[in-house]
Amino acid sequence: MIRVLFVCLGNICRSPTAEGIFRQLVEDQNLSERIEADSAGTHAYHVGEPPDARAQAAAARRGVDLSVLRGRLATRQDIEEFDYILAMDRGNLDALLSITPSGMDHKVKLLMEFAPNARAQDVPDPYYGGTAGFDQVIDMLEEAAQGLLEELRRRL
Repeated sequence: MIRVLFVCLGNICRSPTAEGIFRQLVEDQNLSERIEADSAGTHAYHVGEPPDARAQAAAARRGVDLSVLRGRLATRQDIEEFDYILAMDRGNLDALLSITPSGMDHKVKLLMEFAPNARAQDVPDPYYGGTAGFDQVIDMLEEAAQGLLEELRRRL
């Protein structure tokens, strides 16, 4: 089993959207028995809360249901247990690296490293913006999720 953790700041916008998109891709490829996905935040602002309503609406327009997901905090144990810990931006990457056990920093990366045509390495936080920001984020996450899945298929 390959385990993937998507991480943003509060775990209510970018990382649950990435988790939902990636899970859908994994299910569509009949790989759910071999690849597991989860999401978390580097800060405990929204622990136990569902994804932002705007994130849920944007994902739903693409056929992805985020309603069952709940915010949680990323932990040192997550880094030990997951194979890929994928940050949405450099700030969250740094926060993750600060709790990463020695010798495990190779697991922690930026998600956009898996997007072959990415123009940016950071997925912008749409929280303080409008609907268009959530749609832009989904475009970025779909590309990165596809690239990640291709990478994992090579490992399987």
